[in-house]
Amino acid sequence: MKKTLLSLILVLSIVMAKAQNTAIDKITTSYIGVKNALVGSNAALAKSKSADLLAALSAPVKGLQPAQQKLLGTYLDKLKFDSRHISETTVIDHQREHFENLSKNMYSLLSGLKLNSTTVYQQYCPMKKAAWLSESEDIRNPYYGDDMLDCGKVTATIKAAK
Repeated sequence: MKKTLLSLILVLSIVMAKAQNTAIDKITTSYIGVKNALVGSNAALAKSKSADLLAALSAPVKGLQPAQQKLLGTYLDKLKFDSRHISETTVIDHQREHFENLSKNMYSLLSGLKLNSTTVYQQYCPMKKAAWLSESEDIRNPYYGDDMLDCGKVTATIKAAK
């Protein structure tokens, strides 16, 4: 009986961890979609991808530890605010303004939760004095698009959760 109970607890903890990772991965993937649209200077796509991000941020994240839940609560409204603004306009300069705060808060959230299933790189543009997150170490600057596509450097790495 004791062995069965321990096995059940182990299975439940694995299922909960996968649910956490799935929700966080959806948020991360949606954010990367916004970033890639801004890299391509595609305001309409950034608008659409930001709406996807807003939806991902609005979905419940289950199974977080109390400290993780508190961290999520700290950043969720800020992330939704900037996502909503990006999703309501096709003025690329305005989208990029909100993307700066979105990126700062996304880094704080992901680096604190440590639940992402893929490695994410924080990159920094010295011309803009702003950072963003990327799925690759290759620099693709979302703040200037083709004008300064490779301006920046990797400043931090958020390793994939094990």
